[in-house]
Amino acid sequence: MNYNDYSDDELVEGALGNKRLFQEMLYRKYADAMYTVACNYSDNDDEAADILQEGFIKVFRNLASHDRTRSLGGWIRRIVVNTALENYRKKVRHLEVVDEFAKEEADTSVDYLNEVEPVDIVKYVNELPAKARMVLKLYSLEGYGHQEISSALNISVGTSKSQLNRAKTLLRSMIQTAKNG
Repeated sequence: MNYNDYSDDELVEGALGNKRLFQEMLYRKYADAMYTVACNYSDNDDEAADILQEGFIKVFRNLASHDRTRSLGGWIRRIVVNTALENYRKKVRHLEVVDEFAKEEADTSVDYLNEVEPVDIVKYVNELPAKARMVLKLYSLEGYGHQEISSALNISVGTSKSQLNRAKTLLRSMIQTAKNG
């Protein structure tokens, strides 16, 4: 049996009926894409795998509450992103001292990104400090607003804005240094 032979609704029904094969097919259908999401919010492959596993545990625990009029993949993605945020908050509590970045006006133009290969942009983003990187990814990849980011990361809206500004400034600096050096 292959998950492509079944609709999402059929996979959900089978999984809710505690049919292991359907649970496995549901997992296999979405695991690769969700692993990529987890990688976006983790520091290494092991951490991403943990986020993925914890996220799917939550998916299966809450599968009955999924609104079937909405995208199953979108719902699962939201759970994985929220799991990654929980993981991040735990790490921050233990490892990071809150650092407010001085608010300064920055050029919000992203023209400099057009001069860099996408793989290099990903590399530079992953080199950003943890909080700035997380804010940039939530803002740019997930479309979160500053209010949502502040709630998700337990920071102020001002901190969210300054961390986004910091991420953009650092990213621009990394790209210009690479280009000139």
